[in-house]
Order: sequence, then C-alpha cells, then structure tokens
Amino acid sequence: MEYRIDRRSGIATYLQIVQQTKQALRLGLLQPGDRLPTAKEVVAATAINPNTVLKAYRELEREGLVEPRPGLGTFVRRSLARPGAAADSPLRAELAAWADRARAAGLDREDIAALIASVLDERFRDDDDTTTARAATGESTVRNGENG
Repeated sequence: MEYRIDRRSGIATYLQIVQQTKQALRLGLLQPGDRLPTAKEVVAATAINPNTVLKAYRELEREGLVEPRPGLGTFVRRSLARPGAAADSPLRAELAAWADRARAAGLDREDIAALIASVLDERFRDDDDTTTARAATGESTVRNGENG
C-alpha cells in the first residue's frame, strides 16, 4: 500500500490516508490480515508527520477496519470489498475502457471526474434523499452489518 498525498487538495492529510485505505479495502487490494505500512514507512515515502499517520490509523481502528498489534504493526480487520467492485472485475474493465475513450475525446482528469460525479449524483439522488430523511427522523437501518 502506497499513499499519495496531495497537499493542494484541501483535504486533510490524515483523511487522504483514511480515504485511500478505504478505497484499497473496497477494491480488494487490502484483505483481512494484511499489514498496513508502519508510520515510519509512510513518513519516509511521503514526508508527513508521523502523528498524522497515527491519527489516520486511529480513525480506521475506530471504524473497525484495522487493529493495532503491539510490536507487530497495524493489520486489516475487515474488508469493504464487494464482488463487482474488485480491482479485476468486469465493471472496472468497462470503466477503464470508458475512461480511455473519454481521454481520447480530449477530456482531462478534472473533466472526467466532473462527468462521473454528475452521473453519480444523478443516479444516487434517491439514496441520498432517503438517507437525509432517515437522519431527520432519527430512523436508522442496518446494511451489510453497518449502522446506517
């Protein structure tokens, strides 16, 4: 697992680590039992403060995704992967082919991200409205073992 820190993103560094770790968990790139890089390894690769790495790992631990093992490191406790989201899934291959076509059509990374975000916003609007309504009424649901 290699972290890429974008200092110009406006997103806190520890949150970038949390987000990238969750992405790797969703794609199946990290599996239960895998060891995350040590704070020292992350600092050497990214030149960030070790406390920032530890803060990110504490957040992941709070969410039940990783667990520290004294003297051994921090290990993945559970996966977020779904079969259709795996790094080698047919859906990913289709999306990669679409991204190649978008680049060939002259779109840059920001154009493609905006296009994808707009489609996701459109397609998941009903889900967001339901979540907002549930939050407003205090109703909660349980999905895939998580409180929602």
